[in-house]
Amino acid sequence: MHRRTFMKGTMAAAVVGVAAGAGLLKPGRVLAAEWPKDAFAAKSVDETLKSLYGNTSAAASNEIKIKAPIQAENGAVVPITVSANMPNVQAISLYVEKNQFPLVANLNCNGAEGYFSARMKMGQTSDVQCVVKAGDKLYTAKQNIKVTVGGCGG
Repeated sequence: MHRRTFMKGTMAAAVVGVAAGAGLLKPGRVLAAEWPKDAFAAKSVDETLKSLYGNTSAAASNEIKIKAPIQAENGAVVPITVSANMPNVQAISLYVEKNQFPLVANLNCNGAEGYFSARMKMGQTSDVQCVVKAGDKLYTAKQNIKVTVGGCGG
């Protein structure tokens, strides 16, 4: 190890230690975000929508683009990308309608671009629904994905 690298690491650790000791770094702020436990435990898309947004009606929108394979060979790892080309995107949620617990992901996008990319599990062939909250209204788009080998124990 080079002396200069060691000194940089030691100084960085000391600064973080002093900041944490002074109370400037509070993990409680990060952990304070509410976990929508009821939404992730819901057994249907409507229950989940009501839990997250208090509303189950969403208008179909062509401004939401779902990029996912039409046929997934392995349901355990299905890549998906969602982009919402609309102003003031506040939240994006993703559902696999035939999964035991349909809510796959829920993102709050306040101040961020309406873009989301992830990998999800699918137990069987199903419609994948994306709901975007923008301007206090809900918009939705769907795509059917055929799964040849299930990823949720199937």
